[in-house]
Amino acid sequence: MAEREIPEQYLSGYAEILAEVSATGRRLTRDELASRRALGELAAEAGHGLRALVSAHLTTARTAWPRTPGPAGDALAAVHQAVDAFAEGYERAQLLAVRQEEAARREFIDDLLYGRSDLGRLAERAERFGLRLSHAHAVAVAQGPDAYDEGAPVPRQVERALIARFGDRSVLLTTKDGRLLCIAPGNQDEVLTYFAKQAHAATDGGRVAIGRPQPGPGGVVHSYEEALNALELADRLGLDEPVLHAADLLVYPVLTRDRQAMADLVVVTLGPLTTARGGAQPLLDTLTAYFDSGCVAAEAARRLTLSVRALTYRLERIRKLTGANPADPAHRYMLQTAVIGARLLDWPAQEI
Repeated sequence: MAEREIPEQYLSGYAEILAEVSATGRRLTRDELASRRALGELAAEAGHGLRALVSAHLTTARTAWPRTPGPAGDALAAVHQAVDAFAEGYERAQLLAVRQEEAARREFIDDLLYGRSDLGRLAERAERFGLRLSHAHAVAVAQGPDAYDEGAPVPRQVERALIARFGDRSVLLTTKDGRLLCIAPGNQDEVLTYFAKQAHAATDGGRVAIGRPQPGPGGVVHSYEEALNALELADRLGLDEPVLHAADLLVYPVLTRDRQAMADLVVVTLGPLTTARGGAQPLLDTLTAYFDSGCVAAEAARRLTLSVRALTYRLERIRKLTGANPADPAHRYMLQTAVIGARLLDWPAQEI
């Protein structure tokens, strides 16, 4: 593809400066350098490529060269000064444009995730960033040991991997509150799965949560909130999975929808454990390991680094204190639900 011809306006006065400097041997004045910078800014704003602009300057210098009677060193120094000032102005304009784009992007992300803008206007702005909010979208959120912003190496590494794999698909990668976010069309599960893999590796084993695809302009917010809730649930429940799917954790919001009812269940069912020697926590950990291991005593004992005999003693102690037998299917559901509620409500560390 041929480069656009560079208009003469960006070379205004350049040949005359070369001729005078070559004849007198002087350096460019402050005003001359300022004029070169200003022209560089205008050229950048007009969308001309720096390579073509530098080439045009060199071509003009070569054309003017035979008419310059002074030493070649003076002319070369003038070319150097002029082109350097022009490039400085060009780069300054580009840096300003990048910062403005970043500010617009950040404002859009904030409005998108907090619903602070008119939905119609938000949808129009979204197309600029490759999103069509009339379609369903899903959001993946990655959280690592450190906080990340868009200029950090980790987001850039993940973004390069996504671009290399999926090219120019309608995917938006950004950061928010120190986390990495990937927003993708709801029918492109492979994008978020690949993002999760790359983000997990790039964040040194960080955790990723993926919200469900949600339709309409408010779908991104809904999916984002689901992903955040999944991360919070994972911390409270001590889940080990590196990738969490909000769809797999729907039972937990249901359990805590009536917080007071859950708190009552925890206190009534597990409250007697607080009278045990050492408090309720060791026995609560015992129940957690027992249920997480499928009620297999040997596996639960291994997880707790106990002997099977010691585990059996603890289970019997729980039965005597609560009146519910963890090994009895008739009691198991109530106990397990109470244990989940205790973990969600951070009991007994927090009063409920």
